[in-house]
Amino acid sequence: MRPVVRINHVSLTARDAERLAAFYHAVFGFEGRRPPRRLAGETVSRGNGLPDIAVQSFWLHLPEAPQCFLEILQYDVAQERPVPAVNATGLGHIALVVVDIRRTYSAILQHGGAKQGEITDLGSPERPILVVYARDPEGNILELEQMHGG
Repeated sequence: MRPVVRINHVSLTARDAERLAAFYHAVFGFEGRRPPRRLAGETVSRGNGLPDIAVQSFWLHLPEAPQCFLEILQYDVAQERPVPAVNATGLGHIALVVVDIRRTYSAILQHGGAKQGEITDLGSPERPILVVYARDPEGNILELEQMHGG
């Protein structure tokens, strides 16, 4: 018998967690699940395997889906990496279903995000599914999906 498994959260490590949390709030309506916390000490280091580390933690959720949340972390000591390519191996993107893909894409750009692709229809004439890739202000890849024309 397999254990019951569910996705609890998606985590992004940020250069500026407060700014990134503000972006997800402004563009998508994510709300604070709890006040931001600073985590440090032996227990944190033991859990993540990084000695003498401290981290600022933001937990955000969508009002329509509070059971799964977005965790944004900012470590006191962080490893820089290049902006990921869309086709890089490993974790790829966060996919979000939106009501108005054009308005949301525009909001991403207005709030410091970046263009990655063009809005395209991957559905059929009877069931359009509009899709586009974009980036948040720190370069993380987002996939926007608008089902059935809105």
